[in-house]
Amino acid sequence: MPSPSEILAQRIQRPGLLPSLAIHDAFSALIAERAGVEVLFIGGFGITASLYGLPDLNFISATDMTEAIRRITAAVNVPIIADADTGHGDLHNVQFTARSFERAGAAGLILEDQVMPKRCGHFREKQVIPAEEMVLKIRAARAALSDPKFTLIARTDARQVHGLEEAIQRVKAYCKAGANVAFIEAPESRAELEEIATSVPHPLLANLLSGGKTPILSTDQLKDLGYKFAVLPIETLMVTARAIEDLCQAFLTTGKADALAASAMSFEQLKALLQLDRHLGLSQRLRGPTPTGLV
Repeated sequence: MPSPSEILAQRIQRPGLLPSLAIHDAFSALIAERAGVEVLFIGGFGITASLYGLPDLNFISATDMTEAIRRITAAVNVPIIADADTGHGDLHNVQFTARSFERAGAAGLILEDQVMPKRCGHFREKQVIPAEEMVLKIRAARAALSDPKFTLIARTDARQVHGLEEAIQRVKAYCKAGANVAFIEAPESRAELEEIATSVPHPLLANLLSGGKTPILSTDQLKDLGYKFAVLPIETLMVTARAIEDLCQAFLTTGKADALAASAMSFEQLKALLQLDRHLGLSQRLRGPTPTGLV
C-alpha cells in the first residue's frame, strides 16, 4: 500500500488542479475527508486559534504542530501537508521540524522565508531573510527527510517586501534547491497570478484567503492558468466561528436552537461520521461466532 507521501506525489503529478483547504483539528479533517477533499493542509493560523485562541503571531511551537499532525493523521487517510513556518529556528531546528513532521505522519510541509518570529502572510510589516539563507533551509529540510517522495513546498513572502520579480526568482531558487512546489504568498492581482504562472516552471500553490490581499479566482480559472493547488487557508475556522456564534445567539435570544439544528448535521449523521457503531461493535467482532458445543 502506498504511503501518504507517495499518494501525494502521485496526485501532484496527475494533470489538473487539487482543490484543498486547511483544517484546524481532527474533527474538521474528518468532515473534509468525507466530502472528498484529496489533500488537506494544517495551517499555523488555524492551529493557533484552535489550541490557544490567539492570532497567527508565532505563538505555536514545532511540538504543538507535530502533535496536531499526529492527532489528525490518526483520524484520516487523506494526505496531510503541514505548515512548518520558518522551520522554527536555524538549520538544525529546520531539520528537527522536518523529521518530526514526517514521523508524525505528514506527507508534506510548507517552509517559508520570513524572519523569525513570523506572522500571517496577509498581515502587515513582514520581513524576509536573504534568499541564500532560505536555500540552505530547503537543503537542510530535504537532507533530514527519509522519504524521497515527501513534498516540500517553498513559500516566499517577498512580494510585499521586495516586489513580485524577486519573489519569482526566490521560488525558482528554492525549487532548484529541493522544493517540489512553489508558493508566492499574497500576489495582489490577477495579472500577478498570471505572471507567476508563466514565469515559474514548477507546480504552483495559490492561497485563496477570503478578505486577504489576493483576488479570489475560481478553481477552473486557476487550473487554466496552470496552478496545482488552490487552498482555502482559514475558511473552516471562519465558517465554524460564525456557525457557533449564530447558535449561541439563537439560543440566548429564543431559548432554543432547533431552527438552526434543522439545517445542521443530524445526530445520526454525526454518530456515523465518528463511526460510533464500529467502536461499539468491537467486543462482538472480537468474540466472533460462538463455537459449537459451548452453549
